[in-house]
Amino acid sequence: MSRVEKFKMEREGLVKPGDEVHISEHKSGLYAYIIEPAVAMSGCYAFRDRILSRTGTVVKVETLESGFMVYVEFEN
Repeated sequence: MSRVEKFKMEREGLVKPGDEVHISEHKSGLYAYIIEPAVAMSGCYAFRDRILSRTGTVVKVETLESGFMVYVEFEN
């Protein structure tokens, strides 16, 4: 089963659809994820919603007024 999660990216062109990305997990009460090396950051997740896979594939990069949203598909 796969899931798609979104990450906020500030600078253009760091990743593109089809790229394989690696994430690291950070815990401070809730869980947050960073596409390495410091490309984009996720929102916060509760323990039950954690992303278990550390590798995913970029499926879409969306341009926003405040930056970019990166959509990554993970196999869990």
